[in-house]
Amino acid sequence: MSRKDAINNLFLKRPDTVPTASRPPALKDGERVRTGAISAMGASLQELADSAKQASLLRQQIADGEIWLETSKIVGSRITDRISIDVDPKFDELVESVRENGQQIPILVRPHPDTPGMFEIAYGRRRMRAADILGRPVLAIIRDLADRELIIAQGRENSERTDLSFIEKAFFAKNLEEDGCDRTTIVAALATDKADISRYITVARRVPEELVRRIGPAPKMGRARWLALADLLEARSALVVAEQALEAPSVQKADSDTRFQAVLRALQAKPKRRSTDHAQIWKTPQGKGAARIETRGSKTALVFEEKIVPAFATFVSARLDNLYREFQQETENGGGER
Repeated sequence: MSRKDAINNLFLKRPDTVPTASRPPALKDGERVRTGAISAMGASLQELADSAKQASLLRQQIADGEIWLETSKIVGSRITDRISIDVDPKFDELVESVRENGQQIPILVRPHPDTPGMFEIAYGRRRMRAADILGRPVLAIIRDLADRELIIAQGRENSERTDLSFIEKAFFAKNLEEDGCDRTTIVAALATDKADISRYITVARRVPEELVRRIGPAPKMGRARWLALADLLEARSALVVAEQALEAPSVQKADSDTRFQAVLRALQAKPKRRSTDHAQIWKTPQGKGAARIETRGSKTALVFEEKIVPAFATFVSARLDNLYREFQQETENGGGER
């Protein structure tokens, strides 16, 4: 028996071998009937062909530099650089732009180092969030980046496209250092020098992170104002005053620059005089105000007007010992209270 006949005997059936009750319609000469195994094999081959076509298309997209990814397949970078805020008109505008015109600029991702099939974003989180809100895939560039390359790409993209605010750069630098990055990498990520990096990290360490999150990025507030805020926060109860300033409804609805200014004004404001504080004016026999006696809590101050009574303060201070002895004698004799 030839090999062809052997195959025919395995996979093909002649009509005369099938029982009459289940016999199909008569076949024409040379016509063959496919078995279930042959049909299944054909379907599997078609699936393989489709998969190969999809894989080829995927490789071509990657070669072209861009690919559409589901947002659920992308995780954020472990080092954050942006300060998220509840009210962000610019982000709302971005969502509407993507809705109407589609995504114009791809994000950058790398294959996740620990989870196969997942990706880690280097930059473009706002675009990814917009796509996620709209229920769309996001256009991405995939690069096989080392940790240092990922950090530098993340920092450089923000510097070249939408600058981070001073406080965002400060906390980005601080977070990178705490994550173990060396200063050379941080300098490259923020495209600056070591002196600036030191200033960023110094400010970030002096201002509580939770307070910064409540204020927001404050893009118009530079290093000088954040340093002024850091100095004011060193006073006792200053943090409480700052938090109270942020509780005002008008401040909560304002942009982050306005929130910063509200906190700064609250800390710069002189404390209100307590009800126990009071002041008296001592006048000369001619009726001129020559001294002010101020009582604040447990302290009393005597302030002379030198223009009215020149050298009188020196005269009084030289006689403080005699005055105190006189005071003690009157107190002992019961004349201390009048």
